[in-house]
Amino acid sequence: MTATAAEQHDRAPRGSHPQRWLILGVICLAQLTVLLDNTVLNVAIPSLTTELDASTADVQWMINAYSLVQSGLLLTAGSAADRYGRRKMLVAGLVLFGIGSLAAGLAQSSGQLIAARAGMGIGGALLITTTLAVVVQIFDDTERVKAIGIWSTVNSLGFAVGPLVGGVMLEHFWWGAIFLINIPVAVLGVIAVVRLVPESKNPRGDRPDLLGALLSTIGMAAVVYAIISGPEHGWTSGQVLLTAFTGAAVLTGFVLWELHIPYPMLDMHFFRDQRFIGAVAGAVLVAFGMGGSLFLLTQHLQFVLGYGPLEAGLRTAPLAMTVVALNLTGLGARLVPKMGTPATIATGMSLLAAGLGAIALLGGEGYGGMLLGLVVMGAGIALAMPAMANAIMSAIPPEKAGVGAGVNGTLAEFGNGLGVAVLGAVLTSRFATLVPAAVGAASLPAALAAADGAGDRQRITDAFASGLQTSQLAGAVAVLAGGLLAAALLRRAERGGPAAPERDAARADSA
Repeated sequence: MTATAAEQHDRAPRGSHPQRWLILGVICLAQLTVLLDNTVLNVAIPSLTTELDASTADVQWMINAYSLVQSGLLLTAGSAADRYGRRKMLVAGLVLFGIGSLAAGLAQSSGQLIAARAGMGIGGALLITTTLAVVVQIFDDTERVKAIGIWSTVNSLGFAVGPLVGGVMLEHFWWGAIFLINIPVAVLGVIAVVRLVPESKNPRGDRPDLLGALLSTIGMAAVVYAIISGPEHGWTSGQVLLTAFTGAAVLTGFVLWELHIPYPMLDMHFFRDQRFIGAVAGAVLVAFGMGGSLFLLTQHLQFVLGYGPLEAGLRTAPLAMTVVALNLTGLGARLVPKMGTPATIATGMSLLAAGLGAIALLGGEGYGGMLLGLVVMGAGIALAMPAMANAIMSAIPPEKAGVGAGVNGTLAEFGNGLGVAVLGAVLTSRFATLVPAAVGAASLPAALAAADGAGDRQRITDAFASGLQTSQLAGAVAVLAGGLLAAALLRRAERGGPAAPERDAARADSA
């Protein structure tokens, strides 16, 4: 397709592309590969603590380096895709992601793996923004909710299936293979994108806001670092307080910078729309509960219940299977127009919180209670995620589709990283309180290795299980509160908040 034809297609009614469903399949494959790497490391935690001598904080940074780099760059990546072309950004993202995966698979130390994961995050940022932007561009209003539902299914599947894929790979190969498997997928993705995905862009798009990207990345990294290091160094220590203050100050600077430049990475006026604010609150909390829960679950299954990596991965599969079954049957797409977006989100978030609570209260002694919680969580995610993604994209002008996708992706990545950091910190704090002698141990295996006899080991394991329960309950409370808040804001906006008509008028004028 020529550049002129691409621009004509971008101006044509969306949904007219004859290969839109095949294109959706291609971009969902690219999306799945990126999202798998958010949780694929979870089942490798025991291997990493042994083979790379990684502490709990090291493991948290292996996970968070990926999500934090993505969350810092997603908005800029979306802006660049709008201006320079979404297909170009898809190809560039796949290439960078493949190179980063090669470096991660060959890493010989915790530091090297953390650096490689950060590099993979750059490619992932380009991929995540462009996939949703392309969906919005090629599907019209009648098909977009269904298409976003399928996209959201892949989104959830990537988070939930990561432990299963990781378990299968670790059963037969060493831990580096969980990254090397990305390389052939990236190569096939590049070929498919070049052949099938049409180029689309907004020629009048704003230039990338590089300073904004730098400020947001530094600010979020500093805040999450303070959360991770709090239990180890003490919440009132100078190091933690200084890091937290630096993060908050830098993020404040980011907001002020965005308010005073003509080409902001994130238009702060979006926050005048209560639909946008409600969807933002819900999206962060869903990712918070999902990412933090899987981080804790895989450790519980292996460290406490004694399952191997593959067995642990298989036992997290019901979450993904429930999400896929409900979204592929179109349940969410049918319920949104019947129940309305606020009620759909409130129901989904309540189910997600109930699932987390069931895991905390019923999953301590065996897998039965955990299975119930996973199925209920999956039902909640299947309802809430597509409705929130559609709410976010509906609150942003179509010509800003890349930025809108960047906002959605930023929320998911930041929520995931924050969930790992906060719930991991709650776990560590509770564990240290119950077993003071183990405070100096960097991980549960290290504490068990230093235990004096079977009774001491049992006491340490019980303390770890209690910490997991406390963390899951904290996540459940946060998700429920966030879901009710998001639904209330969306309901208020639908009843005629002042920002909604103004945005509708602006969108009509731009059309």
